Amino acid sequence: MAPTLSATAARGKFAEIVNRVEYGGERVIVRRHNRDVAAVIPIEDLRLLQEVEDRMDIKDALKALREPRGKTSKQLKAELGL
Repeated sequence: MAPTLSATAARGKFAEIVNRVEYGGERVIVRRHNRDVAAVIPIEDLRLLQEVEDRMDIKDALKALREPRGKTSKQLKAELGL
């Protein structure tokens, strides 16, 4: 489990947190008002998350392209009286 710090503590130890994340590969959770609100993670983790999101977006786009088309803009304008 990732260590958790309050936002106040994280602010005071920011340089230390960045070093732990960069050199130790740790993930640090930041809490505010007893809620997890942010995380400091290694850049490699962020890049992996972005790659996963990109692949999901591509998959969704390809699925949408395979689905039957809806109404044309001309049909929609007619329905809306435009």
